[in-house]
Amino acid sequence: GKTALLQYAARQASDFRVARIAGIEAEMELPFAAVHQLCAPIAARLTALPEPQREALSVALGLSSGSAPDRFIVALAVLSLFSAVAEERPLLCLVDDAQWLDGASNQVLGFVARRLGAESVAIVFVIREPSSPREFEGLPEVTLGGLDEEDARAFLAKTIPGRLDDQVRDRIVAETRGNPLALLELPRSMSAAELAGGFELPSAADLPGRLENHYLRRVGELPETTQRLVLLAAADPVGDATLVRGAARRLEIEMAALAPAVDAELLEMGTRVRFRHPLVRSAVYRAASPVDRRRVHKALAEVSDPELDAGRVGVALHLRD
Repeated sequence: GKTALLQYAARQASDFRVARIAGIEAEMELPFAAVHQLCAPIAARLTALPEPQREALSVALGLSSGSAPDRFIVALAVLSLFSAVAEERPLLCLVDDAQWLDGASNQVLGFVARRLGAESVAIVFVIREPSSPREFEGLPEVTLGGLDEEDARAFLAKTIPGRLDDQVRDRIVAETRGNPLALLELPRSMSAAELAGGFELPSAADLPGRLENHYLRRVGELPETTQRLVLLAAADPVGDATLVRGAARRLEIEMAALAPAVDAELLEMGTRVRFRHPLVRSAVYRAASPVDRRRVHKALAEVSDPELDAGRVGVALHLRD
């Protein structure tokens, strides 16, 4: 339920400028990839920074050439940039799946979060257990537990139509430990006979893995062209619908092919492409072959601005090498 809580936080922050990103496993080895996600949309404010900070962050974002910047200076620059933006409107940064952030971004964002004081800036990191990056040490923590048994049973009763065997229900509740996403999604992967108690429920110990497999099966039921388009969307960490459309044209894929995935409630597309859950994105990306990954990253790089979107171009070159 951590992603749902971030969505709730975003809805409550009506007076804030909300910057929302998610860690992408494929970008963990690309320095400053997450910093690029957060800062590229507000790069116009770089002119407000002191020259050393402006130069360091410009290099980190791929906006100018130069040797690898000092991470301390980059961190100061990000703090200054966030503060400048927040002078106009409070800023809320929501970072989902922070266990997949690249190391440089972990250091920078952890540094910034520990130094927020009078600034009208808030940062929320969501981390999947058992990961706990040391770069976030010292920040206030809230551990999310599951629903209690009574609430979990009530939740199942509302989400599962038809008969649910009492023993199956109790086992689902026990083995998911009340995890809301697991309570919602795992029963969808079970047949009517399994829900009625006809077969033993498989172990749910590895919830992220089981949920990824569940989403992957649902994606696998889609038309082949739709699957290629979903992979293309999964490869773009920002969810920029314009770029996804442009890359789809490069691959000669009609955007109408996305409809089955939208109908299956796996993602939605407006000005941004948003997956039902980060596990959908990670399942699709992990399952793709290296050849297919390179193909979609190449298409994204070809329609990206080489100066403003250096991160996407960098991913394409990294995969090609």
